[in-house]
Amino acid sequence: MSNAIQTIAQDIYNTRDSFAAVLSEPGLNFEREAGFAVQAIQTSDYMLETAMGNRQSVVDAVTNIAAIGISLNPAKKQAYLVPRKKKVCLDISYIGLMDLAMATGTIRWAQAELVYAADRFELNGLDRPPTHSFNPFSSDRGDIVGAYVVVKTSDGDYLTTCMNRSDIDGIMNRSESVKSGGVSPWKTDYGEMAKKTVVKRAYKYWPKTERLENAIHHLNTDGGEGLAPEGPQRDDQLAARWIDQVVKAESSEALADVWKNGLAEIRASKDMAAYNQFKAEVAKRGEALKQAEQNTYEGEAQ
Repeated sequence: MSNAIQTIAQDIYNTRDSFAAVLSEPGLNFEREAGFAVQAIQTSDYMLETAMGNRQSVVDAVTNIAAIGISLNPAKKQAYLVPRKKKVCLDISYIGLMDLAMATGTIRWAQAELVYAADRFELNGLDRPPTHSFNPFSSDRGDIVGAYVVVKTSDGDYLTTCMNRSDIDGIMNRSESVKSGGVSPWKTDYGEMAKKTVVKRAYKYWPKTERLENAIHHLNTDGGEGLAPEGPQRDDQLAARWIDQVVKAESSEALADVWKNGLAEIRASKDMAAYNQFKAEVAKRGEALKQAEQNTYEGEAQ
């Protein structure tokens, strides 16, 4: 293992306490997720170079795994670490978004698909699955003309949401990553982004889940998939108010409550600067509380 990989691996494993402090899904195992993260960093020289150039971004990405409650397990295809804008980002797939909704039991299943010009597609009402037929072995189904997602709710109802190519491209052209002119998932994975876009629109009509809301917020802020803001969105006191509560949290449980409540308000404000400051302070306080609790335990054991 190279020195660079060893350095990044140490950074990742050092997030254990902050990972636990913001963990939203008890089924996530830190050791496994840390291992997946190290594997992801080793996928290319560029990924490793990006990680070494912005080591804090790796820490933030791993912490976000816990906060959102999603896995880097390659077999699940829920989320990935990707180099973007000179930092390592946690990217969530459309599969990951649907899995988050299904994990809460609010929907039974979901399916998102692209529709091509040569396909036969018929919408049978918004409360019924559409008819979509095509030759899966055809090498030329034409251009992508749209995308749709259909879900079955816990009550047995169907909800169908469709977007045509024009609407999808409208979102693409207004996204922060595209308008910046830099690296964008829209350039490398248009089909996946089209499916994710229709899922992000559809979820507004699904039964609400906090973890899915957190994932969408992450994609629109840290992930750079949100619409580029037309002007500054800042509340200079917002971060300060919640950071003050972070500092006053006297236990990991209290800190978890501050994280949950603060995230809800900051997410609604769409203040990216406040979100990043708040998240960093929660991680820092989480590590301090874990260390204090460990010291107390060792002192009582002597």
